[in-house]
Amino acid sequence: MHNVVIIGSGCAGNTAAVYTARAGLKPLVIKGWEAGGQLSITSEVENFPGFPNGILGPELVENMKQQAERFGAEYMDGAVSEADLSKRPFRLKVEDQWIETRTLIVASGASARWLDLPSEQKLIGHGVSSCATCDGFFYRDKQIMVVGGGDTAMEEANFLTRFGRNVVLVHRRDSFRASKIMLERAQANPKIEFIMNTAIEEVFDLAQNTVTGVRLKNLVTGETSMRDVDGLFIAIGHIPNTKPFVGQLDLDPDGYIVSHGGARTNIHGVFHAGDVQDRVYRQAITAAGAGCMAAIEAERLLEAEGH
Repeated sequence: MHNVVIIGSGCAGNTAAVYTARAGLKPLVIKGWEAGGQLSITSEVENFPGFPNGILGPELVENMKQQAERFGAEYMDGAVSEADLSKRPFRLKVEDQWIETRTLIVASGASARWLDLPSEQKLIGHGVSSCATCDGFFYRDKQIMVVGGGDTAMEEANFLTRFGRNVVLVHRRDSFRASKIMLERAQANPKIEFIMNTAIEEVFDLAQNTVTGVRLKNLVTGETSMRDVDGLFIAIGHIPNTKPFVGQLDLDPDGYIVSHGGARTNIHGVFHAGDVQDRVYRQAITAAGAGCMAAIEAERLLEAEGH
């Protein structure tokens, strides 16, 4: 029987682990399939307070893990495939093992949607990114491409014009699903060029281990063309990792956890932290703050119950 189980080992999960471990609760952290979360595929983090020269994403989450382990947190490989939240203690299935816990912190994050091109996957963190606010600064006076047609794509394209020499927005269709105000804002920006009915077929250059360009395909004419690009930002949405909780936790239509105040979910004793609930900010620092909130909520609940 565990006092606290934390699902996820990114900024949110690791921070929750530091706080609950320091409170003497001996938390168990289930790492998840993407151990370390989205920071594990981020090359350099320059906006996390306390690191004036920046820090590598994997190094930051590893430091957090070691800090939590120093206070007694335990880490477990694997991911939760099933969850029974119908009564306390809660039951979680990891691989073929069932785990019981008095409280649960869901910090399982949200996975970026990718184009799923082999070349794109190999260049993630080397010119391919899913976060403009994380990585835009590295593309000062460079040529930037954004892929997508929703509000996120418009927002990222606008943001990236602060840094890039020019921003090209590529979209598969002939119309956008972005809201009117976001679309108009992007269309009014003279630094943004729009390429419609077009998909990316290949990202170059694997030999140089950095993005140098893309091959585009017009989906109406079938014509292909090359385009020089220094940074490629994929803005086609995120998928919250909440599959085991469908029908138990309150989720919005896109699968994000619905907050019931603070870090609380609709189930007493289950708390949320980070991108699994936050679809607005998605920053390492906000995820860490949310992990702290969830840990304090869990600690206070267990204390009130005499554990």
